[in-house]
Amino acid sequence: MIQSMTGYAAASREFRFGTLSLELRSVNHRYLDIQFRLPDDLRAIEPVLREALAARIGRGKVECRVSFAATPGAGSALRINEEMLAQLQALQSKVRAIMAGSPQISAAEALRWPGVLAAEPLPLEEMQAGCNEMLEAVLADFTAARAREGEKLAQLMLERASAMERRLAAVRPRIPQVIAAFQDKLTARLREAIGSGEEERIRQEMAVFATKIDVDEELSRLGAHIVELKRALGSGGTLGKQLDFLMQELNREANTLASKSVDLAVTQAALDLKLLIEQMREQVQNIE
Repeated sequence: MIQSMTGYAAASREFRFGTLSLELRSVNHRYLDIQFRLPDDLRAIEPVLREALAARIGRGKVECRVSFAATPGAGSALRINEEMLAQLQALQSKVRAIMAGSPQISAAEALRWPGVLAAEPLPLEEMQAGCNEMLEAVLADFTAARAREGEKLAQLMLERASAMERRLAAVRPRIPQVIAAFQDKLTARLREAIGSGEEERIRQEMAVFATKIDVDEELSRLGAHIVELKRALGSGGTLGKQLDFLMQELNREANTLASKSVDLAVTQAALDLKLLIEQMREQVQNIE
């Protein structure tokens, strides 16, 4: 199945001490670029999250955002850092020994001292396990969303590939008539320019011009590229780079067809093909 590089999924989980939320979003990118926004307490599990994402995603700029909202009054009991308080008391005694008469630090001032008063630490192991479990569920939704969009993109491209085949089918029967009409017109002009006695030279010139305006090779290559495009879309998988290459080749052949055309209908068909190719190329930019 074809995957789009655009996707979004999110989930939340309630704990007794707060709510943990995880969000995944991605847009198109040449390579896989994973960025994280995590609380400092959960930075330790970033490698695990990165490995899990890289195993399921091939291309795209992916943002993984984890946030935590503590429940007011839950799990927020304060405690005194007795070791820090003892160090503060020892330092105060040394200062008072050097500077006699210095005022003592009050209890309120000691509690405001950085590191003396702290909240009970969050249960990190429980949060990390919950985050890993949520990632699996979010990844499943995320992958499914990218697959649904990828299926729509593939359908749009198949419709345009069929439209290209119809244009080619309409143009191909005209080519012998176009070449014959152009040869007749050019032969008449050459006879006027160099005289009717130079038939051999006229035949040589006509052979050269017939080669220059013959677009059978371009039509054949366009048809072959379209067949390969439809085969690739039907097989699925990671196709973005292959489809991008096919778009380049289709555009090159359509340009050559337009430059060699000596017929208004063929020129219009070439322009129609270029428009359809450009529409497909825009969709390819979003395919993994």
